Amino acid sequence: MRHHWLLLGACGWVLLILMFVTRFISFRAVDDYGERVGGQSGTVPGAKVNKPIPVSSQEKAVPNSSDEPSVVPTAADWQSVSDRRIELLSAACRNSSLRNLTHVSISKFVLDRIFVCDKHKILFCQTPKVGNTQWKKVLIVLNGAFPTVNEIPENLVHDHEKNGLPRLSSLTPQEVTHRLNSYFKFLIVRDPFERLISAFNDKFVKNPRFEPWYKHDIAPAIIRKYRKSHRDSSLAASGLHFDDFVRYLGDADGRRRMDRQFGEHIIHWVTYAELCAPCEIHYSVVGHHETLEQDAPHILKAAGIDQLVSYPAIPPGITRYNRTKVERFFSAISKRDIRRLYARYQGDFTLFGYPSPDFLLN
Repeated sequence: MRHHWLLLGACGWVLLILMFVTRFISFRAVDDYGERVGGQSGTVPGAKVNKPIPVSSQEKAVPNSSDEPSVVPTAADWQSVSDRRIELLSAACRNSSLRNLTHVSISKFVLDRIFVCDKHKILFCQTPKVGNTQWKKVLIVLNGAFPTVNEIPENLVHDHEKNGLPRLSSLTPQEVTHRLNSYFKFLIVRDPFERLISAFNDKFVKNPRFEPWYKHDIAPAIIRKYRKSHRDSSLAASGLHFDDFVRYLGDADGRRRMDRQFGEHIIHWVTYAELCAPCEIHYSVVGHHETLEQDAPHILKAAGIDQLVSYPAIPPGITRYNRTKVERFFSAISKRDIRRLYARYQGDFTLFGYPSPDFLLN
């Protein structure tokens, strides 16, 4: 009888452990863009909850960029799209009225964002919340640490002490100049406002316990300065609201002081111009998140590595621009705050051909 109860107890413990592991895996099963694979984010903290707005199949399928092909392109078609992106980038860089939004010096902060693969002469500039984890896996394989992307442990990808991916900032000035002048260089971009939503979801809503400083340090500092009414005792408990986040990002003067306090954690929402200096560094290719399924294999081929490594499979629909989600998140934001936010990210919209978000202001 005693053995019977011991067996039942052991089975109970096994079931409990399995439930915990399942919940843990489910919690971590978010994609590289801060959203759960196969679903959309839920409610917006601090905003009124509205019923989902129906989206036509045509709206779901059309990317946000006007120059993107609607079908899988041939090599020649893709090269034409890629060339137009570079031409658009160059033209925007020559626009003197946007110079303060598009031109930054090639500082250590920028060089820290650029990963190096000397074996195949590739430089990749990291733009967080745009699928960068997968590209880092590609480079890790190319550097010889693992035979395939599927064999790389997830916790190793972001461990920059152990993943074998040197940054451009670790090299001498002469070595940096040589690589910038001769290596294949690329970055991936995404609609700027949708990227901000992804950063907010990932860092302040879904995953704070794995990076507690966002909840316990950064969020309270933003709330204290930008929430219209708050009590210090409830800062951590209330959580950061999206409108707090938008007011912080759109504050041209006060934000800089806070950003110095936050350190490099701000990389998840600083502009592409600040991250990668695209007007100072002449990138070979600019990929778009909205057409990543088409761009990824062509980027691998353009870099001469398509026979050596494959880009990881992309969950269906995960890269599509979701205007309904953008409208839902910004529905409770004032027009003034949206205008201020756009003023900060206007350079990114223009450099990479994303239309201004007039539907949020009209």
